[in-house]
Amino acid sequence: MARRSQKSPSPTKPLVRPAKRVGTLDFAALIGELRELHEEAEDPDIHRMPEDHELFAALRYLETHHGALKTLDARQKAAVARVTLWQYLREQAEIHQAKAVEDARTAHVEWAHLAPALAVNTPSAAYNKSLRLRAASLSAATREEAGVRRTPEAVLKAQQEATVRAEAERRAGQEAARRHGLLAPVAARLLQHRTCLDDGDDVTYWLDEIEAVLPSCETPTQLVSLATFVKAVVREVRIAERSTDYRTGVTDEARAACAAAAELVPQA
Repeated sequence: MARRSQKSPSPTKPLVRPAKRVGTLDFAALIGELRELHEEAEDPDIHRMPEDHELFAALRYLETHHGALKTLDARQKAAVARVTLWQYLREQAEIHQAKAVEDARTAHVEWAHLAPALAVNTPSAAYNKSLRLRAASLSAATREEAGVRRTPEAVLKAQQEATVRAEAERRAGQEAARRHGLLAPVAARLLQHRTCLDDGDDVTYWLDEIEAVLPSCETPTQLVSLATFVKAVVREVRIAERSTDYRTGVTDEARAACAAAAELVPQA
């Protein structure tokens, strides 16, 4: 009986067995923990240890001063942490080396000239290695569990998807700026007349929220929050106006500010 030929995977499909990655890591915090281990062990050279954000230099210090740790538990913990940090550094190096290759190609550097820099012997090997670097970089950028396959088709597809995402984010930012340009003056006008709108309860609470978010309202999420707060002010003012005492204290200018907010918020 003839063996069934194994179907080749699509060159654009994610890897069947994606490579494990450390991914996002607060390396400075982890270096800080290792510094504490050396301080507790009274490492006499600890004052020479580089700053927590100097990853490579700090790792070199921790490597050469590993013997300063006195307990087995501390040595084990420090060694595993160093393995993690070196892996993280390796992954970051791939990302930044891929960007360097991209910049070199943009500057019209030939693959033959990049081969020695990439520690390979031929232009084709340099090209293939650049694909591996770019695939790793795209996998890190998309934060997907399944990595980008190291083929020209997969890398091109991932780059196209990244371009689409970047364009969508750019459009979202432009729309957020447009909405902010309309909503911010209305919110500021409510605050301008808040003396007449405050009720010591819900209206006051939502005005306080507007006052807190308005000065730093830049992202789409913050804009949504501002719109929610403005809508809440309008709602609570309408509820409060059922009270004669409240209506008496509200000026025509404050009512006009609420009316402007009510007209705009459904569009925000």
